[in-house]
Amino acid sequence: MTTAPSQPANTERRYEVVRSQLPLSCPTPEMAVWNSHPRVYLPIEATGSAKCPYCGALFVLTD
Repeated sequence: MTTAPSQPANTERRYEVVRSQLPLSCPTPEMAVWNSHPRVYLPIEATGSAKCPYCGALFVLTD
């Protein structure tokens, strides 16, 4: 049995991600999704940042 994610979904307004975490989705796989919006994949590779259309969280690619 796997353990539940420890990070609640949508608790921060800005998240830093690295290329090893791509493809990027919000909420991320590490987040608890039971009380969040539907998962949406965000195109971050071209510009280095992406904003979730559901919750407004900003994701920034750091490498």
